[in-house]
Amino acid sequence: MPKKHKPIVKSKIKIKRNDQVEIIAGKDKGKRGRVLRVIADKQRVLVEHVGMIKKHVKPNPQRNIKGGIAEQESPVHISNVMLVDAEGNKTRVGARVDGDKRVRISRASGNDIPEKKK
Repeated sequence: MPKKHKPIVKSKIKIKRNDQVEIIAGKDKGKRGRVLRVIADKQRVLVEHVGMIKKHVKPNPQRNIKGGIAEQESPVHISNVMLVDAEGNKTRVGARVDGDKRVRISRASGNDIPEKKK
């Protein structure tokens, strides 16, 4: 039986951690949130307070975890989110090279998207 290979991901993910995004499709359409995590190989992002699911958790006294039903975010496909620029508009992301640095730009306004450090 032949081995199954992971699909080759050709498109580059232009959304980064701590970016402000808006959901453009699905049950949470219109919600905005901060990107907590980018899962590049699955082309998904984890957005704060979006796509909430309930998870049954076993108690673990060693880690001080109470049992019960916990709510957590589920990953959203990258095609269902759009970056929100500094002006609060949804935008596509482009790139420009300044000297030796690659700068992300907003396609809607043409302004730079600042790198957020946190």
